[in-house]
Amino acid sequence: MPYCVYVIELSRKVFTESTRFREANPQFNGVLECLYVGMTSKTPQERFEQHRSGYRNKKGHKLSSNIVQKYGRYLRPSLYNHIPPLKTRAEALKMEEMLALELRRKRYAVWYN
Repeated sequence: MPYCVYVIELSRKVFTESTRFREANPQFNGVLECLYVGMTSKTPQERFEQHRSGYRNKKGHKLSSNIVQKYGRYLRPSLYNHIPPLKTRAEALKMEEMLALELRRKRYAVWYN
């Protein structure tokens, strides 16, 4: 099953309202956007809708990000379309982290798991 990495733009309110988000992004200068980077075996659109709805699995475990549920605005495919599908979950997790850190270096404010 292929995996893909995706990026969601967040409302700027996340930076002022979430201490954890703010502390994770000391490099943020307020010019670029606040982002969430994730990975999924679904399409990015399907995964975004799961985040927005507060998706829980059959056992009742929440599988959506509170930050995306509260602050998610829309997908930013221009920031991830260059990344091909990945074969394993481990590869996707590594790519998620690499993309998140690359975007932070570019001075975006980024949250990832």
